[in-house]
Amino acid sequence: MSSPTPPYTLPIPARAPQTWRRTFLATLFVVLFDLGCLMINGSQLLFLLPLRLLPFRSTRKLYYSGIRYTKGAFGCLQILMCQWFAQTQLVVTFEREGVGKFTDEDIEKYTIRDENGRITGLDFPTKLVLIANHQIYADWWYAWCFTYFLSPRAGIHRYMYITLKKSLRWVPVVGWGMQFFNFIFLARSWASDRLQLASDLTRLGRAAEAEHRPFCFLLYPEGTLVSQNTRPISKKFADKIGVKDLTHVLLPRSTGLHYTLRSLSPRIPSLKLLDMTVVYPGVPPARYGQSYYTLRSIFLDGVPPPEIHIHLRLLDVKGQVPIGDLSASKPTPVDGATKQKGVVEVEIPSNEKETFDVWLRELWQEKDESIGRFHETGSFSKDPAPPKLNIPIQLDRKLEILDAFCFFWPAALAYSWKRLRSG
Repeated sequence: MSSPTPPYTLPIPARAPQTWRRTFLATLFVVLFDLGCLMINGSQLLFLLPLRLLPFRSTRKLYYSGIRYTKGAFGCLQILMCQWFAQTQLVVTFEREGVGKFTDEDIEKYTIRDENGRITGLDFPTKLVLIANHQIYADWWYAWCFTYFLSPRAGIHRYMYITLKKSLRWVPVVGWGMQFFNFIFLARSWASDRLQLASDLTRLGRAAEAEHRPFCFLLYPEGTLVSQNTRPISKKFADKIGVKDLTHVLLPRSTGLHYTLRSLSPRIPSLKLLDMTVVYPGVPPARYGQSYYTLRSIFLDGVPPPEIHIHLRLLDVKGQVPIGDLSASKPTPVDGATKQKGVVEVEIPSNEKETFDVWLRELWQEKDESIGRFHETGSFSKDPAPPKLNIPIQLDRKLEILDAFCFFWPAALAYSWKRLRSG
């Protein structure tokens, strides 16, 4: 008797209808996730915003600490939703030969284990730009979950920054929360976005370095998902610049990443570039991830990827990435009207831009080849059995369930109210 076909290997329309039990769980997910978002955003509005409005340095410091707590709470909420409704694990492997490679000593140094020898995370550098190939809308969700396991003691998931469409800025609850998180909202027009990006990266990078805090900026150089609509655009772009199009990923656009690294590197001398190559099981070669995994199918239909394969490269930005000679550049003020202190926009010489373009395309070519190799052999590298770490997406401590719903703030308010009444 043949075993049933796993649902994640079937395109979403070909899967069996949902049962009443699954409908109940989907409803429960919506209720709990929305409750978590409301608690987080409510905490920001009711408890933190008043602190931000007070003209005292101590309250301003408390405000930013609280914002980091709520950002970490949202990261915990994402992990908890995976843990309760869409269980999966990260299968992490490391580049062994090419640029950004890891030695056996590196892997052992970065691996964190508990007293029972169970792998619980990776002890990575805490200031980095995170880039990856882009296949499904849940990529950002899983990337944020991944940061929870990067240097858990430092709590990098509390220091996560991403770029979003400017139109999402005022979406009720979610958009408001992202504004509190200091995410960067762009209009998708480089003429104006470069100014906003320079201003925000200057401020965030300088603060992270001055206060010795972690920093993680997530960027997808492809700019959009691999899909039936974007595949021809990538081919047209390849023909325009005279290169061969890629098979499993889109040709990357280098301007945003190059500008980001040039803006951050002078302010964060120890900045690293962490490159992730991500593959989801069940998606055949030359097919599209969104046909198999959507946020709805993962969390409402209950068909998550059984595991998420992540291949890592780690590069030192100053020593291993050709961002160009910043000392030779002539900074110009970002905003001539306001002349924000210390905010500069660095023009990129054409020859340095071309060098970075070629370097990034070569990196993406290697990424494309490694994905093809994974589909053929089950391994990103030529080694058929590379060292790998299996990390379940679940909270490290049960008490973090309370963090996911920002229980700290209402509990603190109730305690303070009780003390006032008893006094």
